[in-house]
Formats: sequence, C-alpha cells, structure tokens
Amino acid sequence: MASSARRRPPRGGGGVGGPERVAENWERLVRAALKRDRDHGRPGGGGGGGVSASAAHAGGAGLASAVPPSLGRTTNIEQILQAADDIEDDDPNVARILCEQAYTMAQNLDPSSDGRGVLQFKTGLASVIKQKLAKKDGASIDRQNDIEILWNFYLEYKSRRRVDDMQREQERLRESGTFSTEMGARAVEMKKIYATLRALLDVLEILVGPAPTDRLGKQILEEIKKIKRSDAALRGELMPYNIIPLDASSVANIVGFFPEVRAAIAAIQNCEDLPRFPYDTPQLRQKDIFDLLQYVFGFQDDNVRNQRENVALTLANAQSRLSLPNETEPKIDERAVTEVFCKVLDNYIKWCRFLGKRVAWTSLEAVNKNRKIILVALYFLIWGEAANIRFLPECLCYIFHNMAKELDGILDSAEAEPAKSCTTSDGSTSYLEKIITPIYQTMSAEANSNNDGKAAHSAWRNYDDFNEYFWSRSCFDLGWPPNESSKFLRKPAKRKRTGKTNFVEHRTFLHLYRSFHRLWIFLIIMFQCLAIIAFHRGKIDISTIKVLLSAGPAFFILNFIECCLDILLMFGAYKTARGFAISRIVIRFLWLTSVSTFVTYLYVKVLDEKNARNSDSTYFRIYVLVLGGYAAVRLVFALLAKIPACHRLSNFSDRSQFFQFFKWIYQERYYIGRGLYESISDYARYVIFWLVIFACKFTFAYFLQIHPLVEPTKIIVQLHNLQYSWHDLVSKGNNNALTILSLWAPVVAIYLMDIHIWYTLLSALVGGVMGARGRLGEIRSIEMLHKRFESFPEAFAKTLSPKRISNRPVAQDSEITKMYASIFSPFWNEIIKSLREEDYISNREMDLLMMPSNCGNLRLVQWPLFLLTSKIMLANDYASDCKDSQYELWHRISKDEYMAYAVKECYYSTERILNSLVDAEGQRWVERLFRDLNDSITQRSLLVTINLKKLQLVQSRLTGLTGLLIRDETADRAAGVTKALRELYEVVTHEFLAPNLREQFDTWQLLLRARNEGRLFSKIFWPKDLEMKEQVKRLHLLLTVKDSAANIPKNLEAQRRLQFFTNSLFMDMPEAKPVSEMIPFSVFTPYYSETVLYSMSELCVDNEDGISILFYLQKIFPDEWANFLERIGRGESSEEDFKQSSSDTLELRFWVSYRGQTLARTVRGMMYYRRALMLQSYLEKRYLGGIEDGYSAAEYIDTQGYELSPDARAQADLKFTYVVSCQIYGQQKQRKAPEAADIALLLQRNEALRVAFIHEEDSVASDGHAIKEYYSKLVKADVHGKDQEIYSIKLPGNPKLGEGKPENQNHAIIFTRGDAVQTIDMNQDNYLEEAMKMRNLLEEFRGNHGIHDPTILGVREHVFTGSVSSLASFMSKQETSFVTLGQRVLAYLKVRMHYGHPDVFDRIFHITRGGISKASRVINISEDIYAGFNSTLRQGNITHHEYIQVGKGRDVGLNQIALFEGKVAGGNGEQVLSRDVYRLGQLFDFFRMLTFFYTTVGYYVCTMMTVLTVYIFLYGRVYLALSGLDFSISRQARFLGNTALDAALNAQFLVQIGIFTAVPMIMGFILELGLMKAVFSFITMQLQFCSVFFTFSLGTRTHYFGRTILHGGAKYRATGRGFVVRHIKFADNYRLYSRSHFVKALEVALLLIIYIAYGYTKGGSSSFILLTISSWFMVVSWLFAPYIFNPSGFEWQKTVEDFDDWTNWLFYKGGVGVKGEKSWESWWEEEQAHIKTFRGRVLETILSLRFLMFQYGIVYKLKLVAHNTSLAMYGFSWIVLLVMVLLFKLFTATPKKTTALPAFVRLLQGLLAIGIIAGIACLIGFTAFTIADLFASALAFLATGWCVLCLAITWRRVVKTVGLWDSVREIARMYDAGMGAVIFAPIVFFSWFPFVSTFQSRILFNQAFSRGLEISLILAGNKANQES
Repeated sequence: MASSARRRPPRGGGGVGGPERVAENWERLVRAALKRDRDHGRPGGGGGGGVSASAAHAGGAGLASAVPPSLGRTTNIEQILQAADDIEDDDPNVARILCEQAYTMAQNLDPSSDGRGVLQFKTGLASVIKQKLAKKDGASIDRQNDIEILWNFYLEYKSRRRVDDMQREQERLRESGTFSTEMGARAVEMKKIYATLRALLDVLEILVGPAPTDRLGKQILEEIKKIKRSDAALRGELMPYNIIPLDASSVANIVGFFPEVRAAIAAIQNCEDLPRFPYDTPQLRQKDIFDLLQYVFGFQDDNVRNQRENVALTLANAQSRLSLPNETEPKIDERAVTEVFCKVLDNYIKWCRFLGKRVAWTSLEAVNKNRKIILVALYFLIWGEAANIRFLPECLCYIFHNMAKELDGILDSAEAEPAKSCTTSDGSTSYLEKIITPIYQTMSAEANSNNDGKAAHSAWRNYDDFNEYFWSRSCFDLGWPPNESSKFLRKPAKRKRTGKTNFVEHRTFLHLYRSFHRLWIFLIIMFQCLAIIAFHRGKIDISTIKVLLSAGPAFFILNFIECCLDILLMFGAYKTARGFAISRIVIRFLWLTSVSTFVTYLYVKVLDEKNARNSDSTYFRIYVLVLGGYAAVRLVFALLAKIPACHRLSNFSDRSQFFQFFKWIYQERYYIGRGLYESISDYARYVIFWLVIFACKFTFAYFLQIHPLVEPTKIIVQLHNLQYSWHDLVSKGNNNALTILSLWAPVVAIYLMDIHIWYTLLSALVGGVMGARGRLGEIRSIEMLHKRFESFPEAFAKTLSPKRISNRPVAQDSEITKMYASIFSPFWNEIIKSLREEDYISNREMDLLMMPSNCGNLRLVQWPLFLLTSKIMLANDYASDCKDSQYELWHRISKDEYMAYAVKECYYSTERILNSLVDAEGQRWVERLFRDLNDSITQRSLLVTINLKKLQLVQSRLTGLTGLLIRDETADRAAGVTKALRELYEVVTHEFLAPNLREQFDTWQLLLRARNEGRLFSKIFWPKDLEMKEQVKRLHLLLTVKDSAANIPKNLEAQRRLQFFTNSLFMDMPEAKPVSEMIPFSVFTPYYSETVLYSMSELCVDNEDGISILFYLQKIFPDEWANFLERIGRGESSEEDFKQSSSDTLELRFWVSYRGQTLARTVRGMMYYRRALMLQSYLEKRYLGGIEDGYSAAEYIDTQGYELSPDARAQADLKFTYVVSCQIYGQQKQRKAPEAADIALLLQRNEALRVAFIHEEDSVASDGHAIKEYYSKLVKADVHGKDQEIYSIKLPGNPKLGEGKPENQNHAIIFTRGDAVQTIDMNQDNYLEEAMKMRNLLEEFRGNHGIHDPTILGVREHVFTGSVSSLASFMSKQETSFVTLGQRVLAYLKVRMHYGHPDVFDRIFHITRGGISKASRVINISEDIYAGFNSTLRQGNITHHEYIQVGKGRDVGLNQIALFEGKVAGGNGEQVLSRDVYRLGQLFDFFRMLTFFYTTVGYYVCTMMTVLTVYIFLYGRVYLALSGLDFSISRQARFLGNTALDAALNAQFLVQIGIFTAVPMIMGFILELGLMKAVFSFITMQLQFCSVFFTFSLGTRTHYFGRTILHGGAKYRATGRGFVVRHIKFADNYRLYSRSHFVKALEVALLLIIYIAYGYTKGGSSSFILLTISSWFMVVSWLFAPYIFNPSGFEWQKTVEDFDDWTNWLFYKGGVGVKGEKSWESWWEEEQAHIKTFRGRVLETILSLRFLMFQYGIVYKLKLVAHNTSLAMYGFSWIVLLVMVLLFKLFTATPKKTTALPAFVRLLQGLLAIGIIAGIACLIGFTAFTIADLFASALAFLATGWCVLCLAITWRRVVKTVGLWDSVREIARMYDAGMGAVIFAPIVFFSWFPFVSTFQSRILFNQAFSRGLEISLILAGNKANQES
C-alpha cells in the first residue's frame, strides 16, 4: 500500500477538515445539479460530452475508465471508482461515499478543471452521484456517519471474503515455495478483492485525516497503520508486473515458482560480497544488485524494474537449456551466467580489442559469477535508458566501459557511494540527465538541421556519423562524463559544425562506380579484350596478345578514377576523419598516379616496338614482368583477404608491420566489415555459380553482340564524303564517330546489364533444384494429402515432438503406429479447430477432419473420417457381389487401405458399443456372437458363417440404433433403443447368421427365457463418458456419410494450409526441444494509425458504386460467410439483425477484420504462438510426467482446458512475449479515437499482449517555460480489462529524430524478452500449425550454417491477397517468388539480407549492435534491409528456412502497387549513396560482391538500363535518320550489324515484358504446383496482360530510382491497405503517372514517329516494325496500363464522369492551401519540388537539351527548305516559334485581365485566327510546303516547347524575375491538356463498345470468375440489385 502522503492530492490536501466539509460541498453540488436538470428539462445525464449516466450506472467501470490522465497519475481515483462499482450491489451507500471522495480529490487536484477531459469527467461523476442520491427517495443523508459506515463495511467485507484465511494460506505457500493450483485459479478474484480493500483503506485514511480528535478516528488510524504493516500480500498482489512478479511475490502467478526462475532471482539478490548501501524501499522484496546500481548511477525506477525482469528471464532461460535445478534452494549454474555474460558483452569485448584498450575487468576467469551478473545488469540498464543512443552501439560500449570502471572502484570499497559521473548539480544522481541527454541533444540539433529530410546528407550528421566517432581511439578525448564543449557534442551552427565521420553520402550516380568499381573494371576490361579478339578475326597470336595487354593501362587508369572518386566523395569528412584514413587515400592516390603513368608509358613503348617491326622486344619483356609481378602481389593479397583457408596465414602475417601496411593499403580497415569470409565449401559454391554465369554471358556477348558489329564498324570508318541532310557541326574528320557510337551504344548498354538476365536464369535453376532437394511441393494437392495421411503421425512425432516423447518404449511394434497417432492427434485436432474458428471449414467438415485420440483400448489406429467416408458402403457392395473366398474378399478390400481401416474400425466399435449398452443376457449374446465371428474369421470360414447379402440390412439396423444414441437420453429414446436392439437381434440372428448358428442362438435357454419374459435389452446403459460418446458419433458417421470426402476441406485456403503443413513434416528441420528447454523469443510489431478493427459503420457504408465492405466480402468469400453464420448460430442475416446483438456485432467486425490487412488479424496470428506453446507444454508435462509415473498414454491425452492450465500458461509466458509498439496510442486515447478503443479490446482479449507507446506530457521547466516530456510506456489489461501501466521510462526528448518506423521499434525494443525477436509488420498473419514449428526454427540458431553462427533466420511468406484481382495475383506471385526461391538462392550464395517482416533476429546480438533497423532520416528509408547489412558487416550470418511460413498482405490496386514500388525504388536509390552498401561492395570478395550487387541496388540499375537501352537505340536511329546518314551509308555499303542489334533489342524486350521476372516464378510454380498447373498459370497470366503490368512496373522503378539519385525525395508512401476494388478517376491516374510514365512514353512515341517518317530501313515497314516492336509495346503499356487495370475503366458513364472531373481539375485555379488533387496549378507546383539544388538544376538542364535535336533535324527535312543546309534555316525556325508563342499569348489573353477594350481584343483574336488559317493555306498552295511538313513542324515545335518549358521550370527564379512565369504556366497547362487528350481519346472510343468493359472485367477478375463469384454484381454496384 502506498503511503498516504503519496496518495494525497498535492494541492489543498485530500479533504482535511473531515466529513463536515465534504457534507457541505456535496449538498451544494447536488442542489446545483438538480436545479440545472430542471432548468434544461432533461433527465440526468453527463453533459459536455462526459460519461453518460447510463454508462456510469454500468457503474464505476465506465467512470473508472474515463479518469483523465492528469488525475489518474497522481491519485488513485481510478481504483476508488472501480471499487465503488464492485460494491454497488452490496452497499450503494458505501459506493456513494467512495464516489463523493473521488469527486473531492478531483476538485482539490484541479479546481478550475484546466486539465484535458477533467470537466467532462467531473460532470459525469456528479451525474452518477446524483443518481445514487435519487435512489434514496429524497431521504436526507447524514454524512457524519460516513466514516463509521465505511469502517463497518470494511470489517464485514474482509470477514465475508475470508481475507485473513487467504493471507494465512498465502504466507504458508510463500514459505513452502510451492504453487497452489486452487490459489492460481482464484487469482483474478483475489486481485479484485485486494483492490477493493485497498481503495476502502485509502478513503478511510483521507476521511479520518492525519490527526483525528475523536476516539473512533484514532482507533481507525491505529488499525490502518497496523494493517499497512502486516498487509504485504495486499500490496504484493496489486503491484503491476509484466511476466514475473519481482517487486512483490505473488502466489497467484506460478512463474515465480519455476525452479530456474527462483534460481535467477536468488542470483540477482545475492549481495554478500557487495558494499553496503542505503536501501529504504518498503520490504516487499529483498534488496538486490539492481538496487545497488540504481543507487550508484541514478537509473530510473521503471528502467530498473524492466531490466531486473529482463535479466532474470535471460538467466532463467539460459539455465533451463542446461538443466532444471532441482534442489530446494535452486542455484544458477556458472556456465549459464558465463554464456549470458559473453553474449551480452561480446561487442564490447571486440570493441576494446579493436581499439587496443583493456576491458573493464582483469580476465574472464578472475570475474566471479556475481560480478558477471552485475556487469550484464549494468549493460542492460545503460541500454534500457539510452533512448535514441541505442542506435549507437559503440557509443554504448564507451559509456559501459567508463561506468564499469567506476563501478569496479565502488565494488571494492566497503560502503557504496553515488558515481561522480552521474551526480547532478543538486546532488542527486541521474544517468539520463548527465550521460544520455547531452548526446541526445546534439543528435536532436543535427536532426533538426536536416530540414525534414530535404537537406543534403552531407550537411548534417546522422546516427552512423555519431556512432563511428567511437571507432577510433580518439573517442577517449571526449572524457568522462562526456565533455559538453567537445567537438563531438558541438551543436550545428551556421559557421561552426562538426563534419561527417568516415563517409559522406553525396547525391550522385558516381557512388555506383565507387562502391562496385571492381565489377565495372572487370566488365570494361572483358569488353575491351573481347572486342580486340573480334577485330583480330578471332586469331590469338603474339600480335593480338600485345594489343590485349592494353588491358594493363586500362586497369590502372580505371583504378585511378576510383581513387579520385574516393578523394572527391570524402569531401565534408576531412576535418573529422582519422589521420590513418586520410593518409591511406593520399598514399593510394600517389601510388596509382605513378603506377598508371608508368604502365601507360611502358605500353606506349611496347606499341612503338610493335609498329617499328624490329626484333627488339625489351620494353615488351619489362612490361610483362611488371604486370606479372603486380598480378602476383594482388593475387596473394586477394587470397589473404578473401579465401577462408588463408586466414590463419593472414592473421599470422598481421604481426609483421610490412604486411600490415600493404593489407591496409589494399583494403580499408573499419571496426565493422572484418572477417567477411566464408568456409571453403561455401566459397567454392558461389565461385562456381558465377563462373557458369560468366561463361554464358561472355559467349553470348562475343558471338551475338560484339562480333557481328566488327565488319559494319570497319566499313563505316572507311566511308568518306558522306552526305548530311542537315548542317553538320561535329562529324568532320572523326571517321563517323557518332555513327559508330549510335551503332554500338545500345549493344554496350545491354552488355552492361545482361549479366542480370543470366543471374536470373541460373538462380531459378539452382533455386528449383534446392527446393526439390528440400522436398518442397511433395504434397501439392488434397488427393496427395489423403494418400499420404498414414505417414503423417510418424513424421510429426519425429520432427515436431521432443525425442523423449517419440522415442519412449512400447510393448510391441504394432503399438508404435498407435503411439505416433496418439502424439499427432491432439495437435491435428487443434489445427482443425483453429480452421473452424477462422471459418475456413464448416461444422460438418470439422467432424470429418477430426482425429480420435487413439488412446483408448481399441486395437487399431483410428483415422479421421474424411479418409474413411463412403468406404463402408463400398465394402458392403464388394461383400454383396462376393463370389469367392474370404481371402479374396479381404484382399479386394485391402487394396484400399483406408477401406480396410474402416471395416476393422466398424467391427471393433460395434462390439465395444453393444457391450457397453447392455447387461446380463444381452451382454452374453454380444460376447458369444463376436466370439463366433472371430473364430470363423480365424478359420477363414466367414462366408460359411454369415450371409453377406444381408449385410446391408444389418447396417441399416445398426444405423438406426446409433442415430438414437448420438442424442441426449430421454425415456422415449431409451425405449427406442431397446426396440432398435431387438430389431438388430432379430436381423442378425435370423437373417444374417448361417442356419447352424441361428439354431444355436434360438435354442440357447438363457436368451430364450429373457426374450419370453421381455427382459432382453430392457435395461440400457446410455453412453455417458466422452470417449464412448465420440465413438458412437463416429460409428454413426462411418455408417451414414455416403458422399466422397475427396474435396474436404472445400475451402482453397484451408487446403493450401494443410498441404503446406503436412508437406513440411517431411522437410529437414532441427529436432524440437521440450518447451521448458526451447529458446525464448518475442514477437514485435510496429503500428502507427492503420486500421485495427473495422467498425460497423465502415462495414456497412456504401462506396460510390453502392458496394459496402461487408457486401464485397460476402461475395468474395461466400463459403467463409456461410461458415461464420453457422458458427454464431444464425441463418442468413442482414446488417440490421446483427445490430440487435452486441456480441454478434463484435464477431462480425472481427470476421471482416480477419479478412483485411488489420492489426486485429496480425495479433490473432501472433497469439497462436502462445496457444501452440501452451498446448505443447501441457501435453509434454502430461506425457513426460506420465512416463515417469508409469501410466499408459490413455489417461491423460485430453487437451480439454489446456488453455486454462496455470502451468502451461506460465511456461508459455516464460518463453514468449508479444509487444505491439503503438507509437501514438497515448494520443489516440486522449482524443478518444476508435483505434484506441479497438487496441484496448485486443488487450482484453489477449492477456499476454503488451502495448508500448510514446506518452507526451506538458510540463514546466525550472526557468518557467513550457516543455514537453516524453515517456516510453508499456501497458497490459488488468483484471477489470482496463489498461494497466507496467513501466514508464522517461526519454531525453522526442524520440522521433529519424524515420518513423525504426524509431517506433527502438523505443519499445526494451520491453521485448528472450533470445530471439521476430519482426512482424501489421499486415501479416500467422497460423496455429505454423506456430507449432517455431521451437524447431529457433534451434537453427544453434545449428551449423558455416563459419559464422546464424544471426537472422529468414522465413518464407505466403501472400494472402492474391485472390482479389489479376493485379493482386501478379503482385503476390512476384512477391512469393522473391520470398521463396529468390531468398533461398541468396542464402545459398551467402548474401541474403533482411527484407522486412517475418525474419527472426538473434535478439542479444542485434540489441548490442544497434538494433533491428537503422533510422537515419531519408538515407535509411528502407530501414529493414539495413539490419541485414549491419548483421553481415558485423560477422553475422543470415539463413533462410522454408519449412515454416507466415502470412503477408500486399497491395492490390495498380496505384497502391506503384506507390509501393516507388517507395522501394526510392529506398534503393538512397542505398546507393549509403556507407553500408559502399562497405559491402568494397569488403566482400569479388564473387560475393557480384551477387550482392545484382540482388540489391544492381537490380534497379539493370532495370534502368533496360529503359535507357530503348532511348539510346532510338536516339541513335533518329540521329542517323535526321542527319540522312542511314540512307547515305546504305547507299555506299550494305548495312550490317543487325544481328547484334536484334540480340540487344530482343534481350531488352524480354526483360521489359517481365519474362525474366517470370522465370523464377514459373520455376516456383513447377516446384510447388506441378508442371501442368505451372504452364496453365503462366498462360493465364499472359492472357491477363501481365506483360503490360511488368512493362509498366519497369517504368515506375526506373523513374523513382533515377529521380532519387539525381534529386532525392525518397519518402515513405502510405499505400493504404483497403479491400474494395474501386474505379480510380482519370485525373487521379494522370496526376500519379504523368511525369513518371506518360511524358516518357510520349517522348518514345515521338522518336518512333520521326524514325518511321525519316529513317531508312532496307526491308521497309515490316523491318521497321520488327525493330521497334518492343518500343511500341512500352509506349502503349506506359500510356494505357493505368486504364486497362482500372475497374470499370471502359464503362461509358464512368468515362463521362471522369472527363468532367478532369476538366474541372485542369482549369481550377490554385492558391494558398489548395491541394494538388483539387487544382492542376497546385499539382504542377508540387511536381517541381524535387529540383532544389544547383547541381540538380544543371543536370536537369543537360537532360532537357536533348529535345532541341528534333527541331534541328526536322527543319532540314522540310520540302520548303529544298536541301538547303545552312544554319540560317535553323535560325529562321526559331523566329517562327517565337511568333507562334506571341500568337498563343494573344489568344490566351482574357478580357478580364485587359479590362480596356474587351470587344476589340476578341475581334483581334478572331481576325488573327482567320489570318493564320489563310496563311497556312497560302503556304501549302503557293510554296513547296506540304501538309506533311505542317505535321512535322508541329512535332518539332512540340519537342522544343517542352525543352523550353523544362528549362523555365528548372530556372524558375530567373523566369519569375523576368515576369514570364504566368505564360510558362499557361503553356504547361496546354501541354498537360494535350497529353490528357491523347490518352483520353482511345478510352472514349473503347467505352462506346459495351463488350470492352465486360472483357476488361474478365481480365481483371479472372480468379474470382473461376471461383464462380458474382464479380459483375460487385462491379455494377449493389444499388441496382437492391432496386431490382
């Protein structure tokens, strides 16, 4: 119990002055309230939006939950109101006293109701009190007796609830150290009782006051003090805790009684050899090492509590993996402590070693167990309160190093004292204030100077810059505590700022060359060599070799360029760079300058020798010697640095400074990135992989790209006096260099990117082979599942069950199958139940899929009924037709093994059931009948004993009997059973049995007498026990289910899940450990403000087409909807029906939310982990316990109630934690957002769920100005279902300095537990059957995966959104291919990174190395992949495992997909600039670097090259066409080289349409679906225009990747995760794709039109079409894909509406505050925002100038010009253009602006129009000018106009200064209107034909059609259907 001082309100004291004052206040308050009600004429109710009286009558619960945070923090008002609610029914008067006291406390705390929500709360509370007074029927209340009433009630309540007995029982249990199941079960009730008692005591204490004068008051005060001293239990049970109640022991929680937990707690509390320290905390627990550390360093209370639990759990779990301590006082093993110590401090030890510093302890052996625990605790406490500094792992090492040294001195003294480094100016200690805050403030100042991510990366320090400061010994200059005037802590100012550290992220494409220079040098030199060989006609003689040696100078010059880039791109970090780093750059520069000069000089001399043709070859020999020597040295260093086998030698050579120097020159030495090597087998694997790719690539390059161009090149070089059709400026005397360039450029472009094609093909092949070896896709249909079901139990027992269970001895071999089945069945049944709960199967399907426990004494294995249905009918038919012997009949039945099982089971079950039903004579008859039958079976004379023809009759009688028995017993039914038994007896005895047996039974006196007396079967023993009931039901189903179960379950998702689960049982996975020994883990989900749970209004509201979410889902998932209605016990129901039942409404909301991408779905999925662990723990305890006690399995395999088992729940809590980091949950609660209520609901439904959030609080600083304080909080649901705060840790400031998601993860990661953490996004799902495999997966951390231990375990995903539309299907297949086959190969080649989502991190490894993502603004926009980079650079190992999968949602509409791809491409653009990619590119060995490049940023580079190839080819062709060279050349020489161009363009086209994207996809299909399904799926995708989609995606990726590197602007794009497929307006699409696709497509179209108009192709138009088909395809795809994939895109009504919307948008004026979606002007301004820097403007200018080529070329092609090639013609064309612009200006001038003479202006415009038309007519009539020339001029001027427009936008300040900005804007509007018209015209045309819309719907929603869904109904909208 908190002291009264703490509970009393800070202002005015809590009601001092006794009850008189209270009474006075209340009489006044109530009178005022009643008067107000009379005046307003309304019944009592809360005003001002407060809590209503009705809510309040539901009681204090409503009010308790409405207590504002400002009141709830400092008082216990909430607890008092909760108590009032709990005792309302017992004594309303006492409840009234409590409510009045709560009001008084609120009034005293905030008299003027300034706090947020305080006024509403008080009003609501007043309303409640008024209601309670009204119940008194106007009788006056004597408040003088309140104290006495309350005291008497307290005593009576305590005795009635037997609190004293409970406390005595608790004390006894505490002392004995055992757990009482009964006490555990009563835990919730006990907590409520204790909470009520505590509230009563608090109110009594306040009412009595500190110094009462009357005798009763004094007596009460004495009693209160006495109770407080003795009531430890009262306080202990109410202390909030997370998993283990460490602050006060609780008998209600079994976790604290586990031996390993007790051992861990004892270890933490072992303070024997520690110095004394003051410890004044109330003695609810013993003091421990955490109290000492808190006293010394001033850590926050809740940080200490949080890390106390963290360390206790870490130690307990480490101990449980070794062995469970079984002594009475368990102790932690030294090995467990050392394991934790070494893992937690591993990074610190490596850091000290790197800097050459001694660690904070002498040696590992010298540190005792206690000291190790203290150091681990210290590290975790430092980390737990470090806030954003957690992103700086080496900064934490520095802090730990200094604090550990301080601590070392303190521990050696007798009395502890506060550390000087953490002592504040007022004498208190605060680690946060003294150590963390100064560093945070500097980081915050730097982050604030980045202009919300828009500033250049080089202008401010990010997290990496701060961290890398601690990678050199100079970090110790910072001092301890950190010197705030140091350079490191200097805040950025205008002139003075600290520079970057080690690396500068300049925005340039040059990073691609710098980071991966080895790749580019290799490709360039190989191209050079292949070209030389090709030009020497393939002969390799001494002459060719001399030319080939030109590769030497090329190599050195290319390295020299890289060195120059190093110097250039380090600009901005020189001031802060280490001297070593600068000297290395200088030495390399000097070395490469001299060596490249020398080698080039030598080579020139070699060429001179060659040309002189003399026999002297001295220079050649020297040159070969120099190159050979250099190559040998490089090879040695390459071996030492990269090949694993040489590493010992390399480490040995490190001792020599000579070797060290050269190694350092060869490769920069960082703290990270050392030891990036793999084992010999892994190395050989990826080297061979790449050698195969090189062989293919260079063979293709030589024969199809380079060789065919040699002859044409030679011919073109020799051509002279070529006639140009324009004024030639550049081609004089350069051997037609531009012509050769236009020929070679597209081929070179493809040469540079086609390595990616070969990688894709080979990786698909390798991935397919690996998948097949891994046994993927063995069970790929429901038929296969049926056939192989028999083998599942054994496979399950051997993989998913601990060895101790599956290897236990059995009496005989025949029992082993039954034992496996008994292990398998409870898990299988839980999986089936979970499918039923999720509504994938119906009740009937559940009955058929469930498997009996196989623990009874039936002599055979009982299989699920879906395998046995209709088998009895078939067997009956066989028996009826049987003409042969018993053996033949059984042989025929046994061909179908499930039929044999069904027959046997039917026989044995009938015997057992009949035996249990009857007694006396009836039982004798049953026994004798079956004895005779058994004998005849043994003697093989069954066909003689019985009449098989009558078997059908026996079956019908037996069915009648079981039909009655499956119901509940009534007198009528009992009589019916007797009758049915007698009929069965008659049929069996007189018709079924052979005559001789019939006579024996008829003459059996015992039976005869019983029959005559009517006693036979008169007494029935109705099946009562569960097992017998199940057996009767099962026999009935066996006999009655006639239809085949071939398609059970029907639901495709249920089929897929069961197939994958059963398939995975045969895959290679580590053995399962018992739950108590498994690796503990957390699941971690960041959440911001996405949908948690759909509300009823969201479900039922119709969109513009009249479709609600509910209607849509009912149509898409009709079977699941039917199953849902069956589950909640409803028929077909409307929304209105649901609203009548709140529970059904809630169920409906969950049903819909579980089909969307909501937090509710994710939480349900992740909580399956806990359910699986509880089930596994429960069954293991029973199995292993039973084995030890010598029982049979039958007695305890009953999973009923496993979720309520305290032991199983505690074991699960010890091993699993789920934290959802809801960043703004605090704000959502304050503004009463529906998301907050939904999250609270999830907390109530999932007791193990924890929610972390950032709490903001307004506060006043010491100098009087207002400040915001930030806290990291963790909450859970308490016994009343309300949020209970567990921890609240103050932060140094706003935690969001970088990207939102990683900052959100970082603040909450301190609340995770365990050795592993799985990162889950909030659009994911999980399944119970997959959760069962989690402990197997976690064992991979201990598996052998190469030299390095695994640090991230990759997991495959299943994309569950693929069924919505064809687009969603493309996206899901593409994603599935990447997350399965793609990542399988990456892990195989040792370059798999972390791509977000379900990967499992080694938690300790990552939290001590910077966390699970990086958070620097913009550069880390793709935050997930940096975790993989960081892990790899820090010697981690990332693996991939496919026996377990997690669900994943993906974007489903084209716009969502484009935004997502834009986000990822932008993120990759930022990666190019990052230090992580640079270091991996530099430090990986060559072959690993290749894989890394082509699977990360290289993928986007190759994508961009694919698009650029089209531009390069077409601009080259247009150059030849406009200059007239193609005609001249083909006239002078037969044009060759088409082979190379065809090869290049075909490769480009195949990449463009996504063929190579599809290859891994198809391989995945073949593997997992089979060949025929794969072929069918691929053909279907082609028919659905997947090539259009892939070509469109290519444009998206290219645009965002290129723009990010050029200008920046990468940002998180919220894609939305909605359901309903709706029509997107034309204007929306235009805005999104105008600059990324439409402009580029129209440019390509312009190039193609000019090429077709002026180009020369030998074969005419057909040859032209073949050459440019890929380009036309790209144009069409980029222009029309958004409309092809737009639902109802060609529906006439929608087209008309779109046109109106488009024109409104285009001509709507912009202005301040007008958004881009409202006005073209605002959108146009937004589109230019990316051009910010001078560098960006220069680049844009250079790129824009290409458009001038069109006008220059076309002018000279006009008939009017008549072959005149003088420059004057071009100049004249500019005059014409200026005249046109002036005319445009006159036409667009509106009378509103020129107020004078409006009529004259209109007249002038009219005359001008007539004049222009007349002028054009005259030109055509009287000159050589033609209509074709008119169109050509229009094209030329369009291009030039666009160029001028781009330049004007780029240099907008200049244009605005000149005053031409308005004209520029109008011209731009005209261009956009024109582009829109070009795109809109075909849409209008196709919209005229109704069949086009139908055809489009079929293409878009083919999957839905094939599932027989009414998609047309959805698209047409629901309104029409409702009306009809």
